[in-house]
Parts: sequence; structure tokens; C-alpha cells
Amino acid sequence: MMAQALDFAAAEPIFVALGDTTRRRMMRLVSEGPKSVSDLAKALSVTLTAITQHLHVLQNCGLVQTRKVGRVRVCAMDYRGLDVLQQWATLNRQLWDARFKALAAMMEEPD
Repeated sequence: MMAQALDFAAAEPIFVALGDTTRRRMMRLVSEGPKSVSDLAKALSVTLTAITQHLHVLQNCGLVQTRKVGRVRVCAMDYRGLDVLQQWATLNRQLWDARFKALAAMMEEPD
């Protein structure tokens, strides 16, 4: 049970980051290919300051990478955060599958 708690602790910042509509929209845009900060701001009708703040959250949980190309900051997908979510989902699926199998076995037992 402790392994699941640790995995949720690793996944929780990602869930929090993706809980925001603007950040989910940013993720959709960068999943199509690298985008400049200006392109994101224009596509989302959001200020550059707001985009920068959202990018900071997404970078901190491993969902987006940024790099400077000349004078332009370019954002791209970072799959480390998605890998954490996939591990979390796999562990939780295994946990719940085991619980449901135990419940089914218990329900099949005669009274």
C-alpha cells in the first residue's frame, strides 16, 4: 500500500497542473509540435506573463520543456510527466483489479 501512496505523491503535482483549463490547452498545442511562448499566448488569448507562469508549473512537473532559440523561447512536450501518470495508472489499475477479484471471490463464497 505504501508504494501506491508514494506514486500518488509523485503524480499529484501533475494532476494539479492538468486541473487548469489553460494548461490543458497549452499541452494540446505543444503536443502538435514545438510552439513559441508568443504563439501560445496568441492562440490562447492570454498575456505573455500568464503563459510564462503556466509554463513554469508545467515544466516543474515534467510535462513541458523550454529552450531558447535565438531570442525566442520554444516550448515542447516532455514525456517524463506522462510516464509518471502512466505508472500511477498502471499501479492503481492493478490495485483495483486485485480488490475487485477479492470481492468477487468473497461474494461467491456460500453463506
